[in-house]
Amino acid sequence: MAQHNETGKQGEAEANRYLREQGYEVMFRNYRYQHAEIDLIAKKGKLLVFVEVKTRTNLSYGNPEEFVSYAKAKLVMKAAEQYIFANDWQHDIRFDIIAVTIAGSELQVKHIEDAFC
Repeated sequence: MAQHNETGKQGEAEANRYLREQGYEVMFRNYRYQHAEIDLIAKKGKLLVFVEVKTRTNLSYGNPEEFVSYAKAKLVMKAAEQYIFANDWQHDIRFDIIAVTIAGSELQVKHIEDAFC
């Protein structure tokens, strides 16, 4: 498997761990609908959170969260809409980004709430 795929998996695992530590219940990992994928779907009380995880090992080209494009956000929202409908979710939702930076043995997690809507 390519190194960037391994880095992405490590970032998603770290985001999953982080959310659980913050009191979220992670419902799904890598939820797919048509061509869209949501990295993590988590719940905290009556709040459902759709999370895009971005991981980088090098910040030379920018911070991880800067790589969530408008097109990607639209795909996440499309998949979220389908999830909400299929599960008859009647409460609040939010779209977050978790940016993970891995530099050697140092790991940093940045949680950006309401990143897009």
